[in-house]
Amino acid sequence: MKQDLDALSVLWERQWPAPPDTSLRHAYPERGVRFHSLPESKEYPENEDEYAIVLERQHTLLEELGPDDDLLWVITTEWDGRPEPGPRMAELQRVDPHAWHWESWLSDDDDPDDLVYQHVHVSSRSRIGSSLDPLLRLVAGDISFAVTLAPPDLRWVFRPYPGGVDVFAPSTAERDSLKTAHPDWLSAHASGL
Repeated sequence: MKQDLDALSVLWERQWPAPPDTSLRHAYPERGVRFHSLPESKEYPENEDEYAIVLERQHTLLEELGPDDDLLWVITTEWDGRPEPGPRMAELQRVDPHAWHWESWLSDDDDPDDLVYQHVHVSSRSRIGSSLDPLLRLVAGDISFAVTLAPPDLRWVFRPYPGGVDVFAPSTAERDSLKTAHPDWLSAHASGL
């Protein structure tokens, strides 16, 4: 796995020379678009019918991004005050038990008495069927961690969050095609957020 993680680091740096976090939105605005997961931009699903809508929309976008991508990288990030990763959150460990520690770095050093570190783990998983659903449900339910999904070649990035998903398409044209296909899922806010 160490060799795979080294290759992933090189590929990530070539494709997305920014950390796999919210900075992608600022670094690649020409390739990014935000979709809301529920009608009327509702943030949190409250019942199984609403979870079904969240999953249906996210699976639709994943299918349109990479219909031939059977495997995906699953990149998860947690934050704490330790420079070395500790045990992962129990819920995250349950739905992503085969993840390996990829990288850690200082995330916030504004207050030297309260340092915050990001700990990033990675696994790979089939996107066929419902294998991603437990992870996507945790994100939709606002459990405190970040998730990034991407195909093996990292040509696109899919970042679900409570209330929606940020998609970074392979090109501006492909981003615009997704926007055109799903106008009702876009934010009405001028910023697109």
